[in-house]
Amino acid sequence: MKPGERAGVLAAVASSVFGGMAAAVTRFVVGATDPVMLAVFRFGLGFLFLLPVALALRSRWPRGRDWLAVAALGTMFYGVFFVVYGEALVYTTAARGSLAVSTLPLLTMIVAALLGRERLTARKTLGVAVAMGGVALALAAGLGDAPAQAWRGDLTMVGGMLSMALYSVLSRPLMARSSSLGYAAGGMAFGSGCNALLAWHGGSFRALQAFGAAQWAAALYLGAFAGALGFYLWVYALERATPTRVANTITVSPIAAALLAATLVGEPIGVSLLMGIAAVAAGIWIASTERAGVKPRN
Repeated sequence: MKPGERAGVLAAVASSVFGGMAAAVTRFVVGATDPVMLAVFRFGLGFLFLLPVALALRSRWPRGRDWLAVAALGTMFYGVFFVVYGEALVYTTAARGSLAVSTLPLLTMIVAALLGRERLTARKTLGVAVAMGGVALALAAGLGDAPAQAWRGDLTMVGGMLSMALYSVLSRPLMARSSSLGYAAGGMAFGSGCNALLAWHGGSFRALQAFGAAQWAAALYLGAFAGALGFYLWVYALERATPTRVANTITVSPIAAALLAATLVGEPIGVSLLMGIAAVAAGIWIASTERAGVKPRN
């Protein structure tokens, strides 16, 4: 990989760690509020953190008709998807839900290939298979302890990942005409605005009166790290590496979710975790590198 692509993959790994930890934090706090309010925290606060940074750095913003696409993708991703994400975690565990999230690389490869944005190589396919196998291995010991209705959350999460795959593939040309920071802040504004309207209409803000220090700390994490920093790193990565290479790093997310959820809500993890981490790392490396003479299409 070129240095820029390598930086993009590393940024995506960091973003996936923040996202995996967010699953555990969401699972911890979801009983005190609802999925719509959690999405407001994650991206409403995230937008408030990103906006002054984007203005201070004079980031390039989308222009003209690109705003229509930014609004549509931002509402679909930061709005609808993360309400679905929170709803899924009502039924399933953080680790099991994040295991469903690991279908993102496969979905992204398929979407990118169908839209002609990226060539599907045997090496990328192998890397994704190894990484997803590592996730399954890492969490195998805990899957039997899932709640009775966990399958509902798992299927909801898998269905929602299709929107993230579309966002990852369709975002790159829009970022090329603006900037990663301006694009992220713009999309987040539309998504969080949609969430805030839904929360206001549904009375979700009333739950904040019962929040304690732990709930507010969780909300701050969701906004500052899982929202602002995490998704800035994600779009930074999409600007520099191919969608499949970026999406494959999502397989780190279940590992981070399992480790933090074991501490926050007592979800069990097995001794296979270290072996799974090694397999995930190997899969990311395989999919993120190409042999000489193989050039991925941007």
